[in-house]
Amino acid sequence: MQHFCRAIVEVFAEQYLRSPTANDVARLLYIGKQRGFLGILESLDCMHWRWKNCPTAWARQYAGRSGSPTIILEAVADYDLWICHAYFGMSGTNNDINVLEFSSLFFNLAQGITPPAHYTIGSKEYDTGYYLADSIYPKWSTIVQTIHDPRGPKKQYFAMKQESCGKDVERAFGVLQSRYAIVASPARGWKKNYLNDIMKACIIMHNMIIEDERDLSAPIEKMLGKHRLQW
Repeated sequence: MQHFCRAIVEVFAEQYLRSPTANDVARLLYIGKQRGFLGILESLDCMHWRWKNCPTAWARQYAGRSGSPTIILEAVADYDLWICHAYFGMSGTNNDINVLEFSSLFFNLAQGITPPAHYTIGSKEYDTGYYLADSIYPKWSTIVQTIHDPRGPKKQYFAMKQESCGKDVERAFGVLQSRYAIVASPARGWKKNYLNDIMKACIIMHNMIIEDERDLSAPIEKMLGKHRLQW
């Protein structure tokens, strides 16, 4: 099992855990426009994986909100649940901001490095896309959050649409766990690097399935509906 997961990561990570290419970005921008969000790339969130066999000396350090040791996966997923960014290994005592600060995604966003995107809203042109996230994340131009306590029909409508699109990554977590019982169940490994290979191997195989089933000619409503049923 360990050798299998390591081989999957070494052979396929470059292709199936890649950053969005120019063609990927063009498709994401087009789909985002159909959904009412010009410039949207993907959504960002974290998932906790319970670590059943966490070494006793580390148990307090990794104890999450549930009281049990957990390891955090930070992921970015798009509308069809493709996971293009996966940062795994932070202890469960951290919140989403702490995880973001240590991930490669944070470094790139802080440096203004995002996948190439060009779009126009009104008469203003933009060259960087953005991610949807919940309210705990920092207020950056590249991270769009929902409106806390929206008042008035416009703000309520925006909050409803943003929260709906922002659930893409949560749906990706749900589908990932439904496909791989090893991710849905508490982790039984003793070593973090072993668990890292398991998580990334499952994400890579998940993306392989997404690529195989992807129908780029299908209407956006059909694609979203299919993944809601899977979840």
